[in-house]
Amino acid sequence: MSEPSNFIWYELMTPDPAGAARFYGAVVGWTIADTGEQTAGGVDYRMIGRSDGGNAGGVLALNADMIAGGARPIWIGYLHVADVDAAVAAIKADGGSVHMPAMDIPVGRIAMVADPQGAVFYVMDPKPPEGMEGMERDVFSVTEAQHVRWNELATSDSDAAIAFYKEHFGWGQEGEMPMGELGAYRFIQRGEVGLGAVMPLMEGYPVPVWNFYIGVDDIDRAHAAVTANGGTITNEPMEIPGGEYAMNAIDPQGAPVGFVGPRK
Repeated sequence: MSEPSNFIWYELMTPDPAGAARFYGAVVGWTIADTGEQTAGGVDYRMIGRSDGGNAGGVLALNADMIAGGARPIWIGYLHVADVDAAVAAIKADGGSVHMPAMDIPVGRIAMVADPQGAVFYVMDPKPPEGMEGMERDVFSVTEAQHVRWNELATSDSDAAIAFYKEHFGWGQEGEMPMGELGAYRFIQRGEVGLGAVMPLMEGYPVPVWNFYIGVDDIDRAHAAVTANGGTITNEPMEIPGGEYAMNAIDPQGAPVGFVGPRK
C-alpha cells in the first residue's frame, strides 16, 4: 500500500547518539553511524541501519538548546500525508496542535503536530529516491525483527483519539481486549494491516504518547541485553496473542521503548 496514512519513519531523539548506538546495537542488532550528518539547521542526524541493508529510522541528537526548550528523549513516528500544509490545518482545526510548522527538508516536507489529547507525531509528504517512486517505506512490519512491529497509543480519551485518527488517516478500529478497571485495549488497522492499538493512560504515562515496539529475534536475549547495556525493564516479557512476547523498557538515555519477539 503506497497511499498516505502509514508510518513511514521513526526517529529517536536522544542527547547521546553514541550511547544509543551501543544500546540498540546490542538489543536489536541495528547499526547507527558513529558521526552524524549536519542538517541545514546544524542538527546532528544519524541513520539507523538494519542488518538487511535497509533503514529502520533515524537518530536526532538533542543539543543543549533543545533540552533547555523542553525536548526530552523520546521515539516519534512519522505519518505519511499527501499534503502537509492541508493536514496541519485540518489537525489544528480539529483540536490538535502544531509543535513545528511545516518545512521543507531534502527528503520531503514535514511538520510536528499533536493530536487533541497531546500525543506528538510528525506528518510528512516524502520525496522518494529516484527509481523508488510509488514504493512504500518498510520501517514498519507486522512480523520482521529490526523493524517497528507495533504502534501503541496511550491516551486520556480513547474514543476521541480513535475518532481523530479515523478522520485524518482513514484507519479502522476493530477488536479489543479488556484491561479490567482501566478499560479496553482497542486494536487499530490500516486496511487489512494491524497497525497497533489504543489504550487508556496507565501509571507511568503522565501524558498521552505513542509507544513503539521494535522486533527482536529472541525476547529473552533482548531482555538480558537491555539490562546489561544500561537500560531499565519497566514491564517484564508478557505473552501476547500469537505466542510471542512483548516487554517495555527505558533506554539508557531515558527514552521509553518496547520490544516484541519470540521466546527461543
